[in-house]
Amino acid sequence: CTFPIFLFSFYRKSLSRSSVRSRMSLKSPKAYNSLQRGAVIWDPKPLQVKKIFEALKKGLKEYLEAHQAELDYLSGRHKDTKRNSRLETISQVPPLSSSLQKQIRSVERYIRKLEFHISKVEELYEAYCIQCRLRDGATNMKHAFSLSPSTKASRESLVELYKNFQECTEDMCFIEGALEVHLGEFHLKMKGLVGFARLCPGDQYEVFVRLGRQKWRLKGKIETDDSQTWDEEEKIFIPNLHDKFEIKVTELRGLATILVGVVTCDSINFFTTKPQAIIVDITELGTIKLQLEVLW
Repeated sequence: CTFPIFLFSFYRKSLSRSSVRSRMSLKSPKAYNSLQRGAVIWDPKPLQVKKIFEALKKGLKEYLEAHQAELDYLSGRHKDTKRNSRLETISQVPPLSSSLQKQIRSVERYIRKLEFHISKVEELYEAYCIQCRLRDGATNMKHAFSLSPSTKASRESLVELYKNFQECTEDMCFIEGALEVHLGEFHLKMKGLVGFARLCPGDQYEVFVRLGRQKWRLKGKIETDDSQTWDEEEKIFIPNLHDKFEIKVTELRGLATILVGVVTCDSINFFTTKPQAIIVDITELGTIKLQLEVLW
């Protein structure tokens, strides 16, 4: 057992050096206030976190490129204004120059915020990957020790490995909570139901949208001119790492309700600068569809 115990000692030192709380200060979001040492609420989802991180980073870079293009355009206009002003008297300098300077400074500030946002997200994910690798290492070493003859030293090592596994798991959960703070907002707009012959004047429907604990319930009616009226048209959702959108549509007939269909929708494609039009099949045959617009 000398060689595994040596590896275990080295692993403990690595874990101590790489501890989230020793490397960086993470403030636990409100949703994670109950998460404390020794009380792991759920298992981290590294693969899901990786997909969200890549989508988030891509979306943030799209915003950065768009604002950099806007800055280049405004800077070009500002140069043209200054060049033209040299050909005129001071009293004739276009007042647009001052306005352009303000716009340029505003865009520059926003670009700096985006760059900081991207660096913070990358820092969090790097720390997450470190804890994930340490957690996997603890799991592998637990398995190796469990196959070796049981001794006092091996039992003590297993206890320590389990403790380190727990600490890595909790650190990953804290980082997931910190990363969710940087996911922004999803603005959902109700565009209506599409059903062709299935939608008739006078029909009433209820749409229920859920994302984790966040809920949106709205009712609509098909008018005589085939238009639709809804009691709500827009809702803001705070994205998270683990939950998908769940959409449920029911038809209201007097006091009775008839389930039309329930679908789930992944939010990974919503992290982009352009509004996303979503059309989901509510029924299995697609005879009734729900159309939403999502702006991140």
